[in-house]
Amino acid sequence: MAANRLPTHERTFLFLQGPHGPFFTGLAKRLRLAGAKTLRMGFNTADALFWRGAPYLAFRDAPETLAVQLTDLIAREGVTDLVLYGASRPIHRTALDVAKTHGLTPHVFEEGYLRPYWVTYERGGANAASPATGFSLEEMAEALARGAPALHEAPDRWGDMRAHMFWGAAYHARLLAGNKGYPGFRPHRSPNYWAEFRLHAQKLLNTPVRSVTRSTATFRVRHGGFPYHLVLLQLAHDANFLDHGPFPDQAAFLETVFRGFQTGAPRHHHLVLKAHPLEDGREPLRPLIARLTRVHDLQGRVHFLTGGKLARLLDTARSALTVNSTAAEQALWRALPLRAFGEAVYNRPEFVSDQPVEAFFADPRVPNHDAYLLYRRFLLATSQIPGGFYGVLSRRKLLRQTPDLMLHPSDPYQKLLQYPPEADRQHLKIVN
Repeated sequence: MAANRLPTHERTFLFLQGPHGPFFTGLAKRLRLAGAKTLRMGFNTADALFWRGAPYLAFRDAPETLAVQLTDLIAREGVTDLVLYGASRPIHRTALDVAKTHGLTPHVFEEGYLRPYWVTYERGGANAASPATGFSLEEMAEALARGAPALHEAPDRWGDMRAHMFWGAAYHARLLAGNKGYPGFRPHRSPNYWAEFRLHAQKLLNTPVRSVTRSTATFRVRHGGFPYHLVLLQLAHDANFLDHGPFPDQAAFLETVFRGFQTGAPRHHHLVLKAHPLEDGREPLRPLIARLTRVHDLQGRVHFLTGGKLARLLDTARSALTVNSTAAEQALWRALPLRAFGEAVYNRPEFVSDQPVEAFFADPRVPNHDAYLLYRRFLLATSQIPGGFYGVLSRRKLLRQTPDLMLHPSDPYQKLLQYPPEADRQHLKIVN
């Protein structure tokens, strides 16, 4: 019998790395209350810090041995399900391959495609590898016509950025205190933790200056009276950027954008670049942008914002560009023309332009907004779960729903496809 169809008491969930903080511990506790067995494989001292109430297995060897050890563990413990956050990490890619070989059900969590109100829950992959990419808009419309559940309400809180930063700091502080006992651990991003700590410390010290600079730059953009195109920057080390985009780094991406803007945009248009909220300076963007501005003779037409509210900038922008940031969903929701260069769950020809960059800046193609709203409704009826990983209230809301989703025989997309058509539902009402 397939693992996802086994009785709950016969299922064993193996947790790998999760979002910073106590979400995975809370989720495992609720799965145990439902009758399942849980255990955790950790890869460093910070993984151990956030795990409570169930067996913890320390992986201490080189990553190259992970597949063999997972195979042994699956056989020894009777593992039926794999739970992880972020499918692109090297250890998680290996684990997903092993899960596929042995018939495990893979449960993948990610930040919400339509964040900050939701998180993403899928089986098998996420982002560019999301099962949603295999559905045409016609199939989405047909599935929704079967009687999609009512749309989730938006939570009563706007995101959990402070809680996110707190748990991230706690995780890395534990690593800075020492990672004894895990000689084979390799972080899935660079630089090392001490270098990352110095970057964040410097950012914290510069907060007052950055705040004034950002506010001044934002005021100039919003009240400058000029049309502008908004570039949604991502973190240079972001796995989605690196694994599912065509550029090796931000410099290559920005060179393409600047060249296209210089060639195609009307001379009275401006270019606004907004940094990711968690940008820490490991790739010096300001000098890079200054150099590209000089090279392409765009003095006075380029603006760099180190943060701030995205919604206000999108409200008056002419278009948006990105590699594959999920922030692009907010642009599409506003019916803004969008140019995305990488693979993404939303990158569809109906609402994302594939024009050459010069042509996009000259006359950006407007998306089919009705098509986008259909796609958005499909996501909300399937993989987008109200709540959050980090804040107490948001986490509570999420934990009320996720165990039932994980224990259901079908993934969120299959579940919607199996929903009986309206005529069948009316017949069931009459029979009952």
